[in-house]
Amino acid sequence: MKHWKAHAAVLSANLIFGINFSVVQYVTKKVVAPFGLNVLRVGISTLLLWVLIFFSSTKAGIQKKHCGRFILCALTGVVINQMLFIKGLSMTLSIHASLLILVTPIFITGVAAWMGIEKLSFLKIAGLITGVSGAVMLALNKEHNGNSNAALWGDIFIIINAISYAFYFVLVKPLMTQYNPVHVIRWVFTIALVFVVPFGWNELSAVQWETLSVKDISAVGFIVVGATFFAYLFNIYGIHRLGASITGTYIYTQPIFAALIAVLVLNEVFTLNKIIAALLIVSGVYMVCKKGGK
Repeated sequence: MKHWKAHAAVLSANLIFGINFSVVQYVTKKVVAPFGLNVLRVGISTLLLWVLIFFSSTKAGIQKKHCGRFILCALTGVVINQMLFIKGLSMTLSIHASLLILVTPIFITGVAAWMGIEKLSFLKIAGLITGVSGAVMLALNKEHNGNSNAALWGDIFIIINAISYAFYFVLVKPLMTQYNPVHVIRWVFTIALVFVVPFGWNELSAVQWETLSVKDISAVGFIVVGATFFAYLFNIYGIHRLGASITGTYIYTQPIFAALIAVLVLNEVFTLNKIIAALLIVSGVYMVCKKGGK
């Protein structure tokens, strides 16, 4: 099979992301609070991305005229996106979060249309309405265990995270044509680190590392190194070899992996309400991504 390594890399990235939903639930409840965890994710990933520069011929700098766009990409692609993802996931169910992430392509289409980059056809409008309806249905259901109000806010944070990433996806495209993709992410993470540290430093400082078990440290390491650094690199490799469209389709495997882990490890339940919401979201994504719709 041609490009099997790229397919394996992208599938591995989405498997890691799927597992990450449950691992974040464990870590944010027992090890480090959400914003503190985000400081670790961004900080260590930034360090590792700069280490990679020693194995590349890419120059370290960026052009002055692109600084504003890099800052916007850092805010939308890491600061708002990652902070609300971790916070939202700590408050809601893993299955909910993994399904709500699927609305990202829908919001990307909406943002591109709003910015005048893409025109909305009847099919795309129908897809936007269908997909968002599924997301709202999922967020408003009362099947949460414990505090349903907190879970509702968790779902809302995940949705805002998807909207933020949609803006990032549109904003970062021109930079990807000017610079090496790893170089773009390196600077996006570096700039984002300046913003996430003030929000999460107190939570990170409160962690008593000497009391943590090997399981706790391994879980944090999985999130920071596996689900952030390596998963991002796997996706970049996939986009380079397969293209963005094929790589993007693998996002549909995330809820499958996430649901299996959540059911087996966290005892979550995949109810009829979630299945209907998932079908609405997937149908909406299909319609907005279908070419040639009028």
